[in-house]
Amino acid sequence: MKTIDELLADGVSGKRVFVRADLNVPLAGTTITDDGRIRAVLPTVKALADAGARVVVASHLGRPKGAPDPAFSLAPAAARLGELLGSGVAFAADTVGQSAQDTVAGLKDGQVAVLENLRFNPGETAKDDAERDAFADRLATLADVYVSDGFGAVHRKHASVYDLAKKLPHYAGYLISTEVGVLRKLTEDVRRPYVVALGGAKVSDKLAVIDELLGKADRLLIGGGMAYTFLKAQGHEVGISLLQEDQIPAVTEYLRRAEKQGVELVLPVDVLVSREFPDLKTKAPAKYTVVDADKIPADQEGLDIGPKTRELYASKLADAATVFWNGPMGVFEHPDYAEGTKAVAQALLDTDGFTVVGGGDSAAAVRTLGFDESAFGHISTGGGASLEYLEGKTLPGLAALED
Repeated sequence: MKTIDELLADGVSGKRVFVRADLNVPLAGTTITDDGRIRAVLPTVKALADAGARVVVASHLGRPKGAPDPAFSLAPAAARLGELLGSGVAFAADTVGQSAQDTVAGLKDGQVAVLENLRFNPGETAKDDAERDAFADRLATLADVYVSDGFGAVHRKHASVYDLAKKLPHYAGYLISTEVGVLRKLTEDVRRPYVVALGGAKVSDKLAVIDELLGKADRLLIGGGMAYTFLKAQGHEVGISLLQEDQIPAVTEYLRRAEKQGVELVLPVDVLVSREFPDLKTKAPAKYTVVDADKIPADQEGLDIGPKTRELYASKLADAATVFWNGPMGVFEHPDYAEGTKAVAQALLDTDGFTVVGGGDSAAAVRTLGFDESAFGHISTGGGASLEYLEGKTLPGLAALED
């Protein structure tokens, strides 16, 4: 795969460069609550603009229904990108219509424009290859060169991610190059001990990656809502905790395989339980108790790992040479149930190993809970993409960059 450095070496002055970014930032109304993804694409956009390219940035945001929806406008992201660049950014009110054409045509060397949300056009996410290809054709008229730098979308076979890359000379941006380099460290010639911490709500979201990691990791630490399906598979009462009954056979098999293959699969030994889910808006103090993981009351729900488990997981991470963490240990959005996630994040900081935070809620937790992002080895911008890469899947957006 060719990189942006090769593109810059060839010269881009006066060329229209289409940058597929991931500006899918969380919004409260029109206020961006976390601009991490915008900052992640900044090095690529700035390098191109400084070299005299006419930069056309495009992205999706949220899940609109293939039609314009003001709630999902990229206007706030475009404004924030301009602030970070320290220069004005033009904004097109559509994706391939008159506004997009006029906005791109009006760019001068070194200037940047942002197109409106790509998913406002049904062709972006169409399952029909011809419909998707037709939209990519229209996007291609806006550019001379394609740069992929939206890692959070490379696992999607979407028009701007996959089809467009094949229609123009294509290169990987700095973010894509960094993300792929990091993931190779987790899959090729891994430094050991290799410890993986997995959390989040549903075990079904992580089945494929657990299946793959059972042959690669030395230890798997399981937390979050998914832990209760593992505990149930061991025959324990889990009360009204998150549970995927249909996944118990698969989880039982993973427990058997882990023991057979000598992989240490570690589950919570104690949990915080409550009869009621916390109020995430008011953050009112929660009513909870700490119980052993095999003694969860039938009328209560597990909402975070307990203090003994925090110590246990920290000890299992202490000697790690490589760590991958994806998914919070509990309902970290509420302060009373954030300690488990904090403990895992702190354990990553305390180890001397190479630490990777696998995007999604884990990355959000690191920022929300006040950790210094630069202290981690790498924080991925794409949770789903990271997991699919570790599962061994072919990611369409990366495959399209291969020549």
